[in-house]
Amino acid sequence: MTADRNTRVALSLVGVVGAMVGLAYASAPLYDLFCRATGFGGTPQVAAAGERPLLDRTVKVRFDSNVDINLPWRFQPLEREVKVRLGEEKLVHYRVTNVSQRPIVGTSTYNVTPETSGPWFNKLQCFCFTEQLLMPGQSVDMPVVFFVDPEMDKDRRYDNVRTITLSYTFFEAKTERAKTLLGSVAAGATGKGG
Repeated sequence: MTADRNTRVALSLVGVVGAMVGLAYASAPLYDLFCRATGFGGTPQVAAAGERPLLDRTVKVRFDSNVDINLPWRFQPLEREVKVRLGEEKLVHYRVTNVSQRPIVGTSTYNVTPETSGPWFNKLQCFCFTEQLLMPGQSVDMPVVFFVDPEMDKDRRYDNVRTITLSYTFFEAKTERAKTLLGSVAAGATGKGG
């Protein structure tokens, strides 16, 4: 009887530990999904193109760029800031350059500040979370199309939002897809690619 009870307790503990490991593994993607859906933590919304009212109220949008210390890339916005009307779609570009002597795959994350503006900042096109392969010395101009939701004007709590900063940080990608991209470059260099 005691052996059965000990076995049940041991199996229960293994189950609890397994569930905890599973939740820990899933927490980052679930948190990311939550932030994208709600704008929590300054996460901009991803929107679809469409008709929306253009208001006279304007906000200044500043552009920030960062690169992880271990990634030998240069990365900067081509414009430091723009003034947009609420509801107006705007196209801006960032330029990234691989300053190393090897091909590298990078990926970026983003956020906006103040964090409270996250639900109102909508991107229609963005290079974020897309792995970018750059050859040595290669530069690429990457577009971002965005708008600030005119619905923000209806909420008096956001009357003091005059400036929004969109910030990106590039990191070296070490995913399976990144390895495949780098492998195709290596295969092409040796003549083995198809």
